[in-house]
Amino acid sequence: MRITEMHITPIALGDPPLLNAAGLHAPYCLRTVVELRTADGLTGLAEVPGSAAVDAALAAARDAVIGADPRNWHGLRAKVAAQGAPETSRARGDKPWDGRTRVQVFSALDVACLDLQGKAYGVPVAQLLGGVVRERVPYSAYLFYKYEGAGGELGFGTDPLAAGWAKARQAAALDPDGVVAQAEAMVAEFGFRSIKLKGGCFEPAQEVAAMKALRKRFGAGVPLRLDPNALWSVESSIRWGRELEGVLEYLEDPCRGQEGMARVRREVKLPLATNMCTTSFDDLPGSARLESEDIILTDHHFWGGLRSSMELAAHCRTFGRGVSMHSNNHAGISFAAMTHLGAAMPNLTHALDTHYPWQWEEIITGGRIAIEDGSVALPKVPGLGVELDRAALARAHAAYVRCGLKERNDEIEMRKKVPGWKFAATRW
Repeated sequence: MRITEMHITPIALGDPPLLNAAGLHAPYCLRTVVELRTADGLTGLAEVPGSAAVDAALAAARDAVIGADPRNWHGLRAKVAAQGAPETSRARGDKPWDGRTRVQVFSALDVACLDLQGKAYGVPVAQLLGGVVRERVPYSAYLFYKYEGAGGELGFGTDPLAAGWAKARQAAALDPDGVVAQAEAMVAEFGFRSIKLKGGCFEPAQEVAAMKALRKRFGAGVPLRLDPNALWSVESSIRWGRELEGVLEYLEDPCRGQEGMARVRREVKLPLATNMCTTSFDDLPGSARLESEDIILTDHHFWGGLRSSMELAAHCRTFGRGVSMHSNNHAGISFAAMTHLGAAMPNLTHALDTHYPWQWEEIITGGRIAIEDGSVALPKVPGLGVELDRAALARAHAAYVRCGLKERNDEIEMRKKVPGWKFAATRW
């Protein structure tokens, strides 16, 4: 089996005005779709966060990819790695999202090659990751503070006829009552059994009040999570972490760095999770030495693929860490890949994050993947179990060309609402 074609398609999907520590989501989120085709007519798919830098890095790998055997992942990865200098964890940057590009190239190729292998062997990708340990993969409701509006082609207005989750997706949510209303609509629509709030947007007291309001509304049987995206100081993390003892399932990245997280962990009786202080294999020795977190949130886009994420899960098992999954804006290819990973990970300890309910467009055939009772059923067909809707892909690519965005920059979008606003690595 040999790869004969590699296609890279940048796309833009509508995105509501969601607030986060780095500012405000633009009306479009960027993704890049990668297709690998073989001489015998198979196509392997992958999807990664989009930017001009990622697209350029993928294009630079094309010479190594064409002619490669997708079954020999280690050989292909070594060829791609030899084309450039290693990328350290420092390249991640201070923003809530990861700024590295090479790990996304590895991820795209790994997922697309696994999709090809699954189709060639007639088995789902989860079988290639070691086997299926759960047929349904649990996901968590992901709440956001947000301004009014839906984003993308739907613009910043609201549909007065919208109801349920469609209405909540357009409505503003800037205080505890708005957050609770958003959670009620999302849980009613998708059946989620745990809830996460993206914090780092307002002073800690306001976000802690929102978590307590959620606890009052949903009771002790629904696990809650808060993610301030490392915008709190160590001192603030200790103060407000103590306020949240008995309220949260875990507190994600309250402050920066493994040393800071380790200090908070010693002072607060509350599990800490991370997607910001331990984000690469280079970080794992420090994690073990400092005991900086209780749970590591993998993201196959930024850990180098599905197989690398399984390696991380093995580390977590060895060193007594819980493991779950971080999320970014994604369409159905990434959502399917996340589901296969969640189905195959023996020591998955918490429901996965997902932005999927916030998107309404799709690029795969059959429409959007169903979330029922807070979980997604593992596809039974070979490979990832998804195929491209060519017309939808063309529309999404046309939206990319039309919107003119080449990289994510939430600070620019935030200034349209709050003139002069600037990102700060630590705010409170």
